[in-house]
Amino acid sequence: MGAKVNLAGQKFGRLLVLYDTGERENKHVVWHCRCDCGNEVDARGDNLTSGLTKSCGCYNRERVAEVQATHGMSRHGETHPVYWVWHGMLQRCKNPNNKRYKYYGGRGITVCDEWHDAEKFIGWAVLNGWEKGLTLDRIDNNGNYKPDNCRWVTRKVQSRNMRSNHLIAFNGKTQTIAEWAEEIGINGSTLYNRINVSGWPIERALAEPVKQHLTVRNYHG
Repeated sequence: MGAKVNLAGQKFGRLLVLYDTGERENKHVVWHCRCDCGNEVDARGDNLTSGLTKSCGCYNRERVAEVQATHGMSRHGETHPVYWVWHGMLQRCKNPNNKRYKYYGGRGITVCDEWHDAEKFIGWAVLNGWEKGLTLDRIDNNGNYKPDNCRWVTRKVQSRNMRSNHLIAFNGKTQTIAEWAEEIGINGSTLYNRINVSGWPIERALAEPVKQHLTVRNYHG
């Protein structure tokens, strides 16, 4: 680890760094800070300098409140829709009784410590592209739920990033089954069955047209 950079007296976002707490988290210095709102918190130096930590949490709370008001969710008793995304994420990764656990927690997918807090997850969501209709997607499907591996995408994009959508290389081009199916104009399940069920060679699976089933009517004069 290199020499410690003294952050005391510097300001990052709403946080004024006061002093080194003497604690270390994963070899990073933990600094005691005062927020513009008056709260005092401890924050890792790398999170301060990278901009990941900008306040005691009040900034994210304000942004969440703005989004709730914009989308008509500021009335008492209503829950922000991102909360249910957060809840589902934890259930998939931490609850062995969840029907999807085997695909997530059961194969080692975890949720980062920061996102065990619903408020922090919602704060990240509204600051990083969440809109109604988008879904949470892991960029690396073998990676964990954490800020640098997650994004908000349409369901179509997410379906293309599913673990089951293995890549097919043909004529110097590599795409998922869904992308090849869209390009050649056939149903994705048809192409999947040709390759993975019937065992067709890639060239035949991509080239052979889908047979049209014609209904023949007999007319009697």
